[in-house]
Amino acid sequence: MPTIRQIKRRITSVKSSAKITNALQLVAASKMRRAQDRATQARPYAEKLRVVLAGLAAQPGGDEEAAHPLLVNRPAKAVAVIHVTPNRGLCGGLNSNLNRSAVTFVADQKEPASVVAVGKKGRDFFTRARLNVVASFTELGDYPTQAETLGISRLVMDDFLAGTVDRVYISFAEFISTAVQRPVVRQLLPIEPPPAEEAGDMAGVRQDYLFEPSPAVVLERLLPRFIEMQIYEAVLESAASEQSARMVAMKNATDNALEIERELTLTYNKVRQEQITKELLDIVGGAAALEA
Repeated sequence: MPTIRQIKRRITSVKSSAKITNALQLVAASKMRRAQDRATQARPYAEKLRVVLAGLAAQPGGDEEAAHPLLVNRPAKAVAVIHVTPNRGLCGGLNSNLNRSAVTFVADQKEPASVVAVGKKGRDFFTRARLNVVASFTELGDYPTQAETLGISRLVMDDFLAGTVDRVYISFAEFISTAVQRPVVRQLLPIEPPPAEEAGDMAGVRQDYLFEPSPAVVLERLLPRFIEMQIYEAVLESAASEQSARMVAMKNATDNALEIERELTLTYNKVRQEQITKELLDIVGGAAALEA
C-alpha cells in the first residue's frame, strides 16, 4: 500500500498532466476549425478538376500533338511515393496508421521505390527503415499555402518527365470527420481517368472536347496545374486530419487523467482514514493502559 505522501505526489503529477493535455486540446481545437475549412473549400475544386482532366486524358488521341508527356503510360521500372505526415506527434494513431499504410504499399511494389517525405514523422520513419528517401519537406506549417507545395510538384514532375520514375503516388490522411481520418494512396502520374461512378451524370459516356487554341497548348497549361492542385489538396487534407486527431487524442488523455485523479483521491481518502483510525486506536489503547 503506497503512503499518503506518495499518493499526494502522484495526484499532483496527474493534475499537471491533465492541465497540459487540456491546453493542447484547446489549441488543436482552435486550429482544427480553420484547417477543416481550408480542406473542405479546396475539395470541390480539386475533385472536379480531377474528373475533368482525367477525362481529357482518356480521350482517344487523333492528333499526335495532343499527347502530353504527363499522360504517357509507359512500363513501370521505378516508382515514387509522396508521403505526407505531420511534423509532430500527440495525435493518437494517425502517424502510425499513415506510416503503416505507406510502407505496406511500398513493400507491395515490384519495382524499386523512392520516397518524397512531406513531414518529419514520415521522414524519420522511412529513414529508420533504411528506405530511399530522395527529398524531404518539413517546413509547411499548420496552414500551408499552395506556393509552399510547388517545390514538391515540380520535383516529381521533373523526375517523371526525365524518366527517373514511371509512376508517382501520393500517400496522405483523407479527412472524413473529426473522429475519422483514413490513410489513402492515390496515383498522380501518369494521369488516369477516374472510375465511372466518379464521372457524375455522364458516367460511362465518352465526352468530346473542343480545344482552343489547340489540345497541346491547353494540356500544356492545365496538366501541371492539375498535379499541383492534387498535391495541395492532399496537404490540406492531412493538416485537417492532424488537428482533428490531436484534439480527439488530447481530449481522451485529459478525460483519462481526470479519471485517474478521481481514483487516486478515493485511495488517498481511504489510506488517510485508515491512518486516522489506527492513531485513534493507539490513543485509546494508551489511555486504557494508563488507567490499568
